Amino acid sequence: MDAVASRVMVKVALAILVWYAGLLSSPAFGQSTAPTADPAWRQSIEQVIESYIRSHPEVIEQTLQALEATRQEEEQASVKQAIVAHQSELLHDPASPVSGDPTGDVTVIEFFDYRCGFCKRVAGAITQLQKDDARVRIVYKDFPILGHDSVQAAKAALASRTQGRHQAFHEALLAANGDLSKEHVLQIARGVGLDAKKLEMDMENPEWLMIIERNRALAKVLRVTGTPAFIVGNEIVPGEMNLTALKDLVAGARTR
Repeated sequence: MDAVASRVMVKVALAILVWYAGLLSSPAFGQSTAPTADPAWRQSIEQVIESYIRSHPEVIEQTLQALEATRQEEEQASVKQAIVAHQSELLHDPASPVSGDPTGDVTVIEFFDYRCGFCKRVAGAITQLQKDDARVRIVYKDFPILGHDSVQAAKAALASRTQGRHQAFHEALLAANGDLSKEHVLQIARGVGLDAKKLEMDMENPEWLMIIERNRALAKVLRVTGTPAFIVGNEIVPGEMNLTALKDLVAGARTR
């Protein structure tokens, strides 16, 4: 029996023990004090309980399932509270790039990493969603978690806003194959019409790292640990999503 199951068994045993002690002390048993202080009595009760649980292992499984369901419900409630508490940072941080309709009725927030394969695969669906739904708004939260090159790419993307070419550059970075070394990132920048020399200088602005650190702190509060992760309304959906799933998520937000 593993440690978790053992702890559950102890909790179940204690609960039954309390019940049994109360039963023995009830008037129906004609006594006012249960013999809970008697070690032999307690040992015999524990043996009965242990024997029952070993004969009915499904009790452990059912208890663990109930505990896990409760834990997940508590976790979801806590995350929803965090989303509500950080609405301004999520929806209206001027440092976070935005695409689609700036005044859209539904906002899709994406935590992403330019080197993340799942983010690359979902990028086309995000682009198509904006083409198919003129009322949707996308907020991009740069969340580089895959090393130095991820950070470099995020800094470059944020710096590209000074030249007004963020969206084209963002999509090109996600579409790129191979590494995202600084040299490759600047090559991609030239390909979408950015002044690569200016971009290289702008990348050194410490503001970009501050934005990234704020996003990391926000992700920690929201328990976002991987990419991509999407937030719509008060719901977080981790992992890759196809276009149909994204549209369903947006449609659900409109009905709430």
